[in-house]
Parts: sequence; structure tokens; C-alpha cells
Amino acid sequence: MKTLGDTLKCAREEKDLILRKVAAKVDIDQSLISKFEKNERKPTMEQIIRLAKFYNLSESELIINWYSEKIAEELKYTESISEILKVAEEKINYYKAQENGK
Repeated sequence: MKTLGDTLKCAREEKDLILRKVAAKVDIDQSLISKFEKNERKPTMEQIIRLAKFYNLSESELIINWYSEKIAEELKYTESISEILKVAEEKINYYKAQENGK
């Protein structure tokens, strides 16, 4: 399974780019991009969108990867993960229904 960092690093290497050039084009510090690629830091949503556009990657897939890693990191040592995710999905649907009813 590819991490978000792996995906970003592969995209950069496929385009044969060095970190400095990517950093200049997307206006994100070179050391931050390096940390993203090493999975030492997570980019912000805005940074994800900029990187997706720059590398011509699916914005949707990167966002899914980003959220799934946040959730996995938060729950990795928790029991009843399936039940937590099921209830969370139900709550999301409830919140959406409440918003649509207004």
C-alpha cells in the first residue's frame, strides 16, 4: 500500500524533478516537501491541492489518501475500529441530512 508520501515522491521522480524546483513552482518550502515524502509531516489541504495540480495527479485520490492516513494514525491503537468507522459514517450522514433540511 502506498502512503501519501510515497505517491508524492513517485510523482516527483517520474517527472525527474529535484525538490528545489518543485518547491519553487508550488510555493512550498523544500524541507516541508521532503518531510511530506518521508511521511514525517502531513501537508495541509491547500498544499495537497497545489501538489495534485502540479504533478497532474487526481486531487480526489490524494484527498482520500490524506484523510485515510489521518484517520488511520488516530485509530491505529484503538479497539473496535470497524464499529467506530461505522458510527462515524452514520453521524456524517445524519449531519448532512440536518444541513439539507435547513
